[in-house]
Amino acid sequence: MTNTNLPRRAFLLAMPALALSARASLAQDETQQPAPALRNISSFSRQDWRDHFDVLGVATIVADTTSRALHFWNGDGSDYRIYPTSVPMTEDLTKRGYTKIVRKRVGPDWTPTASMVERNPELKYMPPGPDNPLGTHAMYLEWPAYLIHGTHDTRKIGRRSSDGCIGLYNPSIAELFEISPVGTQVRII
Repeated sequence: MTNTNLPRRAFLLAMPALALSARASLAQDETQQPAPALRNISSFSRQDWRDHFDVLGVATIVADTTSRALHFWNGDGSDYRIYPTSVPMTEDLTKRGYTKIVRKRVGPDWTPTASMVERNPELKYMPPGPDNPLGTHAMYLEWPAYLIHGTHDTRKIGRRSSDGCIGLYNPSIAELFEISPVGTQVRII
């Protein structure tokens, strides 16, 4: 960016892209310590699948609850993508460990868990649609009631805002849904 007369708004809008491109250009062998998560793209820290799995399998996902980013690698490692996410509101709701995608659904319906209803008795079953908390696509994990899904409420992305799941923007979950087969190994850190 050599133009020093760049309007402030254009500069601010360009900052997330600049931060992501700067991070992507770092050498793969360079180890970075994750910083405390901020609510923006600059808090992303690069992950290496080899730090979490012995093999890539059909595909691999690492969801980092600290930097609030989901990392995806395809089965041969030629495709690496990072998506901003929402993460569970509290440590009590955060589940960490290894699991895998066991089924996928376009237009998921939503039923609140017993603990959600206990916290908010007004919560009720919701069919697919624009108000559904699971957004347009959902990928169900081996863990009961734990999903990677979309959200229509874009304010949630980048925040501790979910009741336990990993949420993505609807366009991001649609993309991830297409490239993540059932059997994709997942680690939540």
